[in-house]
Amino acid sequence: MSNNDFQARHLETLDRDLGRMSTLEQATAYVGRPLVGMGLSFIFVVVTGLVATLLFGGSGNTLIIVLAAVFGAYMALNIGANDVANNMGPAVGANALTMGGAIAIAAVFESAGALIAGGDVVSTIAKGIIAPSTMASVDVFIWAMMAALLSSALWVNLATWIGAPVSTTHSVVGGVMGAGIAAAGFGAVSWGQMGLIAASWVISPLLGGLIAAGFLWFIKARIVYRDDKIASARVWVPVLVGVMAGTFASYLAMKGLKHLIKVDLPLALTIGLAVGVLTWLIMIPVTRRQSRGLENRNKSLKVLFGIPLIVSAALLSFAHGANDVANAVGPLAAIVQASATGDFTHSFGIPVWVMLIGAFGISFGLFLFGPRLIRIVGSQITKLNPMRAYCVALSAAITVIVASWLGLPVSSTHIAVGAVFGVGFFREWHSERRMRALRMSIPDRPAVAAEERRRRKLVRRSHFMTIVAAWVITVPAAALLSAVLFIGISWIAG
Repeated sequence: MSNNDFQARHLETLDRDLGRMSTLEQATAYVGRPLVGMGLSFIFVVVTGLVATLLFGGSGNTLIIVLAAVFGAYMALNIGANDVANNMGPAVGANALTMGGAIAIAAVFESAGALIAGGDVVSTIAKGIIAPSTMASVDVFIWAMMAALLSSALWVNLATWIGAPVSTTHSVVGGVMGAGIAAAGFGAVSWGQMGLIAASWVISPLLGGLIAAGFLWFIKARIVYRDDKIASARVWVPVLVGVMAGTFASYLAMKGLKHLIKVDLPLALTIGLAVGVLTWLIMIPVTRRQSRGLENRNKSLKVLFGIPLIVSAALLSFAHGANDVANAVGPLAAIVQASATGDFTHSFGIPVWVMLIGAFGISFGLFLFGPRLIRIVGSQITKLNPMRAYCVALSAAITVIVASWLGLPVSSTHIAVGAVFGVGFFREWHSERRMRALRMSIPDRPAVAAEERRRRKLVRRSHFMTIVAAWVITVPAAALLSAVLFIGISWIAG
C-alpha cells in the first residue's frame, strides 16, 4: 500500500469518527435540553423555599408556609408552560412574532400584569366554591388549600406533557372542590357556582369560535375577495384596528385595571368607545402610508395586520397576568393568611411576595417549557396568518367582556383555543362551499374522492379531540387528585 493510499484511508476514517462525534454531540444536546429546563426549574423552586424561610423563619408555621411557597412556585412554572401559549400562539403561528420575541413580550407583560394589576382580593376559598364555615379548623383549611394547590399544579403539568392547553383557573377550582369535599362532604360545595363553570366549558369556546369566525368572514367579504384589495383595506383596516383597540381598552379597564380604579361595565364600554374612535382616526393616515406601493394580492394584506396582532398579544398577556395569576396563587395566599393570623373566614389580599412568585414563575415556565404549547396552538391546530390570528385575539377580548356582562366564569384558555378552532372550522366550511359552487359551475368536473376530502381538512382532528377531552376532565381530575392528596396530607399531619 502506497503512502498516499494510507493517508487517504486514514483521513476517511477520521472523517467518519468526526461525523460520529458530531452526531453524538447533537444527540446529547437534544437529550440534555429537557434536563437543563428541569434543573433550572428545580433551582427556582428551591430559591423560592429559601426566600419563604427567610421571610417567615421566626413564625411557628414556617414549614407549612415554605411548602406552600414551593407548591406555588411549581404551579407558576406550569402556568407559564401551558396557559401563556394561548396568548402568544396565534401571533407566532402567523409569523408576526418569532418564538424568542413572543417569549420576551409575554414574560414582560405577564409579569407587569401580575405585579401592577394583579393584587386581587380573593375570597377565602377560591371563587366561592366551598363555604368557609364548613371547615372544621384552621389546620383543615390549610391542608385543603395545600392539596388544591399541588393537585392543580400536577394536573397542568400532565396536560402540558401530553400537549393539551387547559385552564389553570378551572384546575384550581377543581382542586379546591375536591379538597373541600374530602374535608367537609358534598354539602360544602356551592353546586350553583359549579354549574356555571360547567356551562362555561361549552359556552366560552363556542362563543369565542363564533366571534372569530364572524370577523374572518367579514375580512374575507370586505377585503380579501374585493377586486381592489388595497383600496378596501384602506377603508376597513382602520375600522378593524379601532374595534380591536376599543375592545382591549374596555377589557383592560374592566378586568386588568380594576384593582387600580373602580370601573363598572358601562364606564368600561364608554372608555372603549372613546379609545376605539380615536384609534380609528389615527389609523386612517397610518394605513394609507403603509399601503403605498403594495401589490393587489392577499400577501400584501398581512403587512397591515402585523403590528395590531403583536400589540393584541401583549395586551392579552397583561390581562392574563392580572387575572389568572391571582387565581392560581390564591390558595398560596390563603395558606399564608391562615397561618399568620388564624383567620380563614374573611377576604384577604395577595401579598406582594406571593405575586412575585407568580410573575417570575410564569416567566421561567414560559421560557423553559412554553414553546411546545405555543407551536401547538399557533400552527398545529390549523394554519394561521395575521388576519386569522387577529380574529382570534379580538374574539378572546370580546368574549371575555360578553361573559363578564352575563356573569359567566369563563376561561381565557377555552376562549382563545375555541377561537382558533372557530377560524379553522370556518375555513373548512368556506373551502367546501367554494368547491361546491365550482362543481355547480362546471357540471363535468369529477367529484373529489372521500379520502382526498379528508386529507383537505384544515383542522387537525387529533388535536381537537385531545384538547376537548382535557377540558372536560380538568375539574373532575383535579378534584379527585386533590381529595386523595388531602387525605394523605391530613393522615401525615394527624
